[in-house]
Amino acid sequence: RAIDHMADAAAKAPAGRGGSSRGGRGGFRGGERGDRGGRGDRGFGRGGRGRGRRGPSRPKEDGEWVPVTKIGRLVKDRRITQLEQLYLFSVPIKEYQIIDLLCPALKDEVMKVCPVQKQTAAGQRTRFKAVVAIGDHVGHMGLGVKVSKEVTGAIRGAIINAKLSVIPVRRGYWGNMIGAPHTVPCKLTGKSGSVRVRLVPAPRGAGIVAAAAPKKFLQLSGVEDVYTNTTGNTKTMGNFILATFDALKRSYGFLTPDLWSSNKFFPVPYQEHSDFLMSTKAERKVEKTQ
Repeated sequence: RAIDHMADAAAKAPAGRGGSSRGGRGGFRGGERGDRGGRGDRGFGRGGRGRGRRGPSRPKEDGEWVPVTKIGRLVKDRRITQLEQLYLFSVPIKEYQIIDLLCPALKDEVMKVCPVQKQTAAGQRTRFKAVVAIGDHVGHMGLGVKVSKEVTGAIRGAIINAKLSVIPVRRGYWGNMIGAPHTVPCKLTGKSGSVRVRLVPAPRGAGIVAAAAPKKFLQLSGVEDVYTNTTGNTKTMGNFILATFDALKRSYGFLTPDLWSSNKFFPVPYQEHSDFLMSTKAERKVEKTQ
């Protein structure tokens, strides 16, 4: 009788968090999860491997690029032909295809790929972290970091992030201004974590006096001669490269005497090409209604 009573009670119990109405893999966190159980309708469960609710998937990047930002429309129509036109007004770049059109000479270099782990309730989850640097050797460079389940996905995502973070690198002279700029314009310092990197101008012909990782990075930026000084745990290559990138990012932060001359001000690209943007906006509305 006791066994029959327990069976009847189990049959009448609701299929929720304390119920036993489960699939083939039991437990005490029931729900409508099929054979694997799960955590009810809370949005976790084994289906998403414990990563919570997900947003809509991104469309596949096949076919012709269709810009979704105003700057993208201007670049695709060749009304903006140089990155400096965007840097002058601090216009954010949200689409990496803009960099592909304005800087086709960019070259990428994979600086580091390493596995990273996260402890979950089901055990350890291993993913891959990629650090990629890009540059055109004439004063433009970027750095991207991406974590993905596969190495190829991590590298591809890091390249996209690097394109979205492309910065101008200011170069200068050591001593007399003869020939093309070859070194950093002044002493620069960058930091990331415990690593501190200092870049010091060097005479022409000195080369890049640095470790292997920042040397590749500085070559991509177009700097030919520079001395470096580092402190901290430089064995952590990720922070070492990020500190170098932070130092180069500060190259335009100093107002030196050669920049004191008055400049002619131009209208913002949004204002200069407002008629074109309005016409394309009207065309897109007509396409949507059709």
